Amino acid sequence: MKKLFHGSEKIIKKPVYGQGRIDNDYGQGFYCTEDIELAREWAALDERGGFVNSYSFNERGMRIMDLTMPEYSVLSWMALLLKNRNVRLSSPLEKRAREFLIRQYLPDTKKADVIVGYRADDSYFSFARAFLSNTITIDQLSMALSLGDLGLQYMIKSERAFQALHYDSVEPVDGMTYYPRRIARDRSARDRYMQLLEDVDKHGRYINDIMKGEGR
Repeated sequence: MKKLFHGSEKIIKKPVYGQGRIDNDYGQGFYCTEDIELAREWAALDERGGFVNSYSFNERGMRIMDLTMPEYSVLSWMALLLKNRNVRLSSPLEKRAREFLIRQYLPDTKKADVIVGYRADDSYFSFARAFLSNTITIDQLSMALSLGDLGLQYMIKSERAFQALHYDSVEPVDGMTYYPRRIARDRSARDRYMQLLEDVDKHGRYINDIMKGEGR
């Protein structure tokens, strides 16, 4: 039995299958984390705070797609993100790169009950956009994601996965404490992003190289 947490401005005793935004990172589903401190920060959208909802999740028999495992690459994560998120692309290169990644690397999520992967908030999305625009290499992108501390998320996707998620408890989140921590975590990620932009990876593979067939 796995313990999962969902940070929100609301108390959610019964997550409902088929609800939620369709343009979230991995599509429509219920997004959680194993890290209660991270959930507390997610709940603190501002200084008013919110709630951390706690659940027990029975993983037995579940088909779990873990995008951090070796059978997937950072390009799988990118393709899924670009397929679901509303992304404003500012150049022809970015548009071609998006189409290429979705065509070549989009994982088939139809049979997945749960998807696990990096959370693409504004900071992580900056890394993705830099890669799309040929500014950083795939190795730099992978390093930024693996060294980041913005956390992994569990997306409860299928109807049977929703049935295996059981509400345990809720706790209030002090926004005066956790909103500044949320901002600090985001600032730290942005600092790493700026460091990436300063480093030129002369031997790495940029999106142009990958589209040309180099290193695939």
